[in-house]
Amino acid sequence: MRDILGVRHISQQPQGGHQDQALMLAHQKLKRRQIAHFGRCDGCRVVFRTFNRYRRQECQGFHPFSTDYNSKTRAGVYAILGYMDKLMPPPDEIRALGRAAVEQVAACYETLRDRPVLVPTTSRALRDLLDEPLPQAGTDFDSLLKTLDDVIARYSRHSAHPRFFGYVSSPGTPVTSIGSMLAAALNINVTCWRSGPAATDLEHVTIDWMKEILGYPAQAGGLLVSGGSMANFAALAAARSAKAPGSVVRDGMAAAGRMCAYVSSEGHFSISKAAGMLGIGESNVRSVATNERMEIDLGDLDRLVQEDLAAGYRPFCVVANAGTTAAGAFDPTRDLADFARRHGLWLHVDAAYGGFAALAPSTRHLFAHIAEADSVALDPHKWLYLPVGCGCVLYKDPSTAYAAFSHAADYTRAIGLERDEAFAFWDYGPELSRPFRALDLWLLIKYTGAARLAEAVEQNIACAQYFGELVKASSDCEMLAPVGLSIFCFRATPPGYEGDLNALNERVLVNLQRAGSSYLSNARVHGKFALRGCVLNYRTTRRDMEILLEDVRRAYSDAARG
Repeated sequence: MRDILGVRHISQQPQGGHQDQALMLAHQKLKRRQIAHFGRCDGCRVVFRTFNRYRRQECQGFHPFSTDYNSKTRAGVYAILGYMDKLMPPPDEIRALGRAAVEQVAACYETLRDRPVLVPTTSRALRDLLDEPLPQAGTDFDSLLKTLDDVIARYSRHSAHPRFFGYVSSPGTPVTSIGSMLAAALNINVTCWRSGPAATDLEHVTIDWMKEILGYPAQAGGLLVSGGSMANFAALAAARSAKAPGSVVRDGMAAAGRMCAYVSSEGHFSISKAAGMLGIGESNVRSVATNERMEIDLGDLDRLVQEDLAAGYRPFCVVANAGTTAAGAFDPTRDLADFARRHGLWLHVDAAYGGFAALAPSTRHLFAHIAEADSVALDPHKWLYLPVGCGCVLYKDPSTAYAAFSHAADYTRAIGLERDEAFAFWDYGPELSRPFRALDLWLLIKYTGAARLAEAVEQNIACAQYFGELVKASSDCEMLAPVGLSIFCFRATPPGYEGDLNALNERVLVNLQRAGSSYLSNARVHGKFALRGCVLNYRTTRRDMEILLEDVRRAYSDAARG
């Protein structure tokens, strides 16, 4: 049996243009409480059978339903026809769908450690498995789950695997996988208090928690965004409006002249990208040299600012890294805050990766002066283990964000609401439509507790430090930078190897990723190609760090032979 227009077929049903006619006739039968079975006629006729009597009538194309046709009647008609509207399944069917999906989620977590991190494939092979014309008929949910498991899950890179160390990727959590389902069911568009009263206030609560974790001022404001890149964009927009003469939002950048921002050479590319989108210009983001610890060089920063002032430009913002992407380096926030005050600059802290190291006792001291920053970017979908799609921006003075983003339109005017109930997120960030991001964040912290999250972050840091010790004790690998938070950069140096170590380690990386037991990414450290790992998973243990080194050795043995 096949599905027609998203309706699951149980018994015979009309095909194509005859569906509406059949439903109309079934509606008539419903009133007499009779059972009707429909099949498609030869040519252009509909045959329906009631008990043992047959009647044939010519099809006239589309037959509208009578005016009393409503959703309850529709349910009865579907019951007679023996199929279900997949847009409006009954509660028992919803429960069945949920049970099947949750069982698959549980099985995924249960088998995670036994799965390869990555199964090699090609785009062409995946398209061959997935390509099809636009489906006109619905599909059984069990077969969709089978495709999800056999194709989509199988050929995904599993960031939840305990030996996935690539990039800065959250493993997610079981409770937030359920939370995401609940958020989708509620489907709240969190644009403002009026659109989602409880969701808006819950987001305010979670923002207060973010400030408490960091030690950021209580009077600061903020909101959840899609990720660190958007958080950096929002912060830079607020900085631009705060430091430009006049209103750049109203008049554009021409009146402001050439505005310059400063970030270390280890800073995230989203800073330059945001400058380009805001009209500041990527060429006006100055790349500041770093020291041997890969922290921003304050002397080089001062030199660049003085050069720009002498040229008649307008320095307006300096960015401090609280955990760089490549090596986890942490810029000196107190020194940068003093520098920013002396020169009238906005201080933004990009803590997208490293911000939640504030939970760990061993690294809490790094955040002693975070309250001096004008804005902070965070990523709960990194070191708070949330699913992808939840970043955060904090503003010490929320009015600076309001100046950058507030906008009025009659169709968004809050009528009959004042003060907190008139609050709108679009006045403090770039988005209008916004998903219910706060639910996952609230669920995770309430369900798990901040103390357990702090333990997990501390464990991640300890695993990275342990791997650094393993490398230092080895004779065939070397560290290329100190372990930064939970990031380690190293390379294979096989005894007696006289070839190009950069080229060798590139081959090691490819071999390691294809083997599937462990996964690293890469970085450039002081001009050398580095194998780079980031421990960001509460499942990862010291034994996983030992297995990683064993996997690297197998990968370089294969690479050296090749």
